[in-house]
Amino acid sequence: MLIKINPINPQLRLIKLVVESLKKGGIVAYPTDTYYGIGCDIMNKKAIEKIYLLKNRHKSKPFSLICFGLKNISHYAKVSNYAYKTMKRLLPGPYTFIMDGSKLVPKIMLTKRKTAGIRVPDNSICLAIVKEFGNPIISTSASGPDNSIFNDPSLIHDYFKNRIDIVIDGGPVPDQPSSVVSLINDTPEIIREGAGDIEIFR
Repeated sequence: MLIKINPINPQLRLIKLVVESLKKGGIVAYPTDTYYGIGCDIMNKKAIEKIYLLKNRHKSKPFSLICFGLKNISHYAKVSNYAYKTMKRLLPGPYTFIMDGSKLVPKIMLTKRKTAGIRVPDNSICLAIVKEFGNPIISTSASGPDNSIFNDPSLIHDYFKNRIDIVIDGGPVPDQPSSVVSLINDTPEIIREGAGDIEIFR
């Protein structure tokens, strides 16, 4: 199903439609402030395994998760004062922060070192979904077998067909990866330079 949602004022009834699908273990494609993402409930192992198959990705490489704000992040990651202040300055925004995961994060979402990648994208649709849902969702770019990234929702819909339950058309997105920064032990380390200003971490 391809649905159009207003990127500035997302219609609540359509957000609720997406949330209903997530609650039933559905897989959703949605806009972010970087690429279009593919996601599901982080608590639904079956749905997560489907996304590993869709992406042809090894389970040793966990997906990031999307929270709707700092308060929400503190449930799923160990947030130090330094991490809190840093994230407060930069989020919502095009960053993925690597942090120690909390006990609430399912094992399938953690690296061997028990870390998780956490995002709060600056995108009204994406944040409305996570807030209404009450659980984080997985974040991974909508890409094909050769890792080429689809940034047109109708192409995502045509390519994945019924393997994705809902594709949201939320208009154009920046088409740039997020910057990935590790905040482990309060020692910032730039893992990937992408969108967003990362000068403060140099």
